[in-house]
Amino acid sequence: MRAPRRLLLLVAASALALTAAAPALAQQVAPTDPFAQATSDVPADANVRYGTLPNGMQYAVLRNATPPGQASFRLRIDAGSLMENEDQLGLAHFMEHMAFNGTTNIPENDLLRILERLGLAFGADTNASTGFDQTLYMLELPRTNDETVDTSLRIMREQVSEALMAPDAVDAERGVIEGEERLRNTPGLRSIKAQLALLAPGQRISQRLPIGDLNIIRTAPRDRFVEFYEAYYRPSRATFVAVGDFDVDVMEAKIRAAFESWQPKAADGPEPDLGVVAPRQPETRILVEPGIQSNIQLNWTKAPDLDPDSIAERRSNLITNLGLAVLNRRLGEIARGDNPPFVSASGSQSTLVDSLDIASISASFNPGGWQPALEAMEQEQRRLVQYGVSDAELQREITEYRTALENAVAGAATRRTPALANSIAGSVNARSVFSSPQTNLELFNAAVDGLTAAQVNQSLQTVFTGGGPLALVITPVEIEGGEAAVTAALEASRRTAVAAPAAQADLQWPYTQFGAAGTVAQRREIAELGATVVTFANGVRLTVKPTDFRDEQILVSVRTGIGEQGLPTDRSTPLALASAYVTPGGLGQLTFDEMNRVLNGRVYSAGFSIDSDSYQFSGATRPADLGLEMQVLTAYLTDPGLRPAPFQQIKGLFPQIVAQQMATPGGAFQVQASGLLASGDKRETFPTAEEVAGWTIEEARAGLTQGLSTGPIDLVVVGDVTVDDAIAAVAPTFGALSRRGADAQPAPGATELRFPAGTATPVRLTHNGPVEQTLAYIAWPTTDAVDDRTEARRVSVMTEVLKLRVLEVIREQQALAYSPGTGASASDVYRGYGSVSIRAEIASDKVDAFYAAVQSIVDSMKAEPPSEDELNRARLPVIESLRRSQAGNEYWLGQLADVAAKPSDIEQTLTHIPDLEAVTAADVQALAQRYLRDDTAWKAIVVSAQAQQ
Repeated sequence: MRAPRRLLLLVAASALALTAAAPALAQQVAPTDPFAQATSDVPADANVRYGTLPNGMQYAVLRNATPPGQASFRLRIDAGSLMENEDQLGLAHFMEHMAFNGTTNIPENDLLRILERLGLAFGADTNASTGFDQTLYMLELPRTNDETVDTSLRIMREQVSEALMAPDAVDAERGVIEGEERLRNTPGLRSIKAQLALLAPGQRISQRLPIGDLNIIRTAPRDRFVEFYEAYYRPSRATFVAVGDFDVDVMEAKIRAAFESWQPKAADGPEPDLGVVAPRQPETRILVEPGIQSNIQLNWTKAPDLDPDSIAERRSNLITNLGLAVLNRRLGEIARGDNPPFVSASGSQSTLVDSLDIASISASFNPGGWQPALEAMEQEQRRLVQYGVSDAELQREITEYRTALENAVAGAATRRTPALANSIAGSVNARSVFSSPQTNLELFNAAVDGLTAAQVNQSLQTVFTGGGPLALVITPVEIEGGEAAVTAALEASRRTAVAAPAAQADLQWPYTQFGAAGTVAQRREIAELGATVVTFANGVRLTVKPTDFRDEQILVSVRTGIGEQGLPTDRSTPLALASAYVTPGGLGQLTFDEMNRVLNGRVYSAGFSIDSDSYQFSGATRPADLGLEMQVLTAYLTDPGLRPAPFQQIKGLFPQIVAQQMATPGGAFQVQASGLLASGDKRETFPTAEEVAGWTIEEARAGLTQGLSTGPIDLVVVGDVTVDDAIAAVAPTFGALSRRGADAQPAPGATELRFPAGTATPVRLTHNGPVEQTLAYIAWPTTDAVDDRTEARRVSVMTEVLKLRVLEVIREQQALAYSPGTGASASDVYRGYGSVSIRAEIASDKVDAFYAAVQSIVDSMKAEPPSEDELNRARLPVIESLRRSQAGNEYWLGQLADVAAKPSDIEQTLTHIPDLEAVTAADVQALAQRYLRDDTAWKAIVVSAQAQQ
């Protein structure tokens, strides 16, 4: 077995991930066998209670109180698209949809309404997914009282044993599936198809993408659904996972009561023949796909490693992965150097859905740069195999691994419930042992004890071997000379001798002194929020909120300046893409990679963004490294590197980013409508490739130097920290800086944003994707959340009612779109700037039907108030989601951002849930009448450019 039993296909950023571990072959673990630990020497996490019902269904139960009072349910069916017959292609995924469309005891449409009344939102808390080898149903329970738990268990039981699949419901859902296929028909998906065709010809995986065959989706009769459902939805193929804040004995009894009467209705479905890995010679293929990120891969294939999970297997995988980690670090440093041959590159080894083992090295590059990318990655891979890794490199990766594992142990008591549920379900799918963080650390330490570079290097000799190399070039433009040119370049590169890697100099961390430590001038408690505001003598303001949400987690934000209010409204500037080049530019005295080497084994991070009214640095750390985190962020504020390499890299990549966005209706809308929705304000407008090409590093440096050097500094520290420890970390860093002047003056007109005037007919935009894809959009101006957020919150409740009706009418009743979106936004900086919107990706001939449906929905909301039931179904999931957020550090980092300067934010934070609860049905009607006006509605459609030719 290879961990982690999956392969992330190295294509465009939007490409889908292929999940692992297919169902068993004859020589593998059968679905009815016990959990993996029954036959493994890897100790299972003792806190998880495992069991098997008499009918063969398995379950795993774990008590976890983070967040408190909540639970996550996962119900895994050991069947996916690989189990489909030739006349069932797509029905595993279709069946997942049908499980929500009526059961023996729950009428169609009632299932989601029942869950909504309990505070679960469709999509966020109620979801499912279908892969090659499994179907997974997911529920996030906001409470663990009997009503919520019992109802959720009843629904999940009904889904997997009592789905009706009524012919009219099947027919109604066909259009939804077609809409999903249309939505997912992207360059990324098409590149995955090309990759599977190259890597696994003749094997089942290359012919079983879960979305299936549209002809079958449109025509399959009910009996084919029933055949698949009864053959594969059966207790012997089911595993229920429950994680949350509950009594394990009680939960186990409830699971048994809900599922032990489930009996199969037909014979077990056959295990699929996955096919065999054919012997391969070197081969080259090119996929020309407009709108795709240029990528080149070298792959080697072998028969899959299906060895069971064991200590020895884990050690073997670890040794290889340590070597690959060195390779990936080297490739990353090349990508961040001057004039890099590629944008990014990496190497990997994994088992793809029990079908084949793949070793791969891949690089993304700018159009036209395939040959330098190919040569650089191929030669770096051979350099690794020929000369191996040094002891210093190995120890660096061991330190990196160990630090992560030690952090996991330290934070084990406050792991998040949804992540734990996913991990347990994932271990079942991978047929691996779910082991505790402590066990993982102990196994790691044992595995690396005495490990030498020579042992790692010996392991690397066998990685990039097997059938191949199979070269795949994915490019938006034709390659001169075609496959023959790529093959010749690869052969020439493989004949080029490589030298041993150069040793790297030892460096020290130079950012330890910023002046005399600052003193505290004022300390103010905000008891209502559990926070403390500390003002230093130099004017720096620090807001600290100690929490026990996550052990060993501290989040930090640093804000200064006036952000985009200091930028011109009539032209774009390099600061629009600053987040892509500020932190990768490193510091004045150290490059980004030198920082990584010097601070190896320490836990810190740095991100950068430009917000509406500030420049912001952010980071995450642990208590032991809080002082270092403050040093890193202070250094970025006072001495950013702003090196040309990352700036030039984003400039070079930007035309591809635009092309990728323009390849889909949703991406094209973002590119073209962002500025239109701000009445042409260039700060909000997606820059053009021509504009970006004209930017200079000097202009970027000047703008950032000015923006970062003025205005007070506000810090927020939230997490596993004390106020005194936060003060101690800030005093010698930000507290030691010189007092800063007042904020810079805003640029002319930069203190406002304006929503565009209403449009009688939709604004017509274009995308470069398939002609059948169209996006329709409508939005209405609303209000802001600058001072009093109450009205914006009321509008958000009205929008949730709107969302329910959009899903019911546009998705369920009329099947116009798979995933229509409804949203509300309200600026907390620009007065009067907010909106409510509806969007949907639809068939090109459904534009009029979409707008007619929207009009009917809006008219109905204006005509009469929603029922109390509908209001509660809309509002309760929002409130429960908010409560979940309030049990996390991320929520408070945002809520406390302005509290030091705006004491009114205290009350605004405290009243959030009461404001939502206070909204009445009459309020919703009044808000719809006030804001959803025909004369203010702004409409746009995004149609294929091919349709206009």
